[in-house]
Amino acid sequence: MDRIEALEEKAAHLIRAVEDMSDVVARQGREIDRLTRIVGLLTEREAEREAMGGATPEANVRPPHW
Repeated sequence: MDRIEALEEKAAHLIRAVEDMSDVVARQGREIDRLTRIVGLLTEREAEREAMGGATPEANVRPPHW
């Protein structure tokens, strides 16, 4: 009986590990989706900025004393 109990215990630990990894993978998938949307928005914003004639916004211009 001890052998069967040991196998059941190992199986329970393996099941728990698989469930934990599944949760991690799902969370990472959501984070990747979120970051992909952000990169897409930033890419569109930069494309619009370049389409406006490539003018540099005042915040990105070096001061004259540099």
